Amino acid sequence: MMEHTVVRCAEGHVFSTASFPMQKAERLGPGRLVRCPRCARLRSVVPVALEKR
Repeated sequence: MMEHTVVRCAEGHVFSTASFPMQKAERLGPGRLVRCPRCARLRSVVPVALEKR
């Protein structure tokens, strides 16, 4: 089963992605290049910390 990650792109758009490459590679930092569905371009994205209510 694929795990979805909620991310924010460099333009500030928040979306969910099933492909967050090398998520466990901490030495590379949190940012990755993923195609943003709003920008329709490859953007640097970082995971969003979800708030528990």
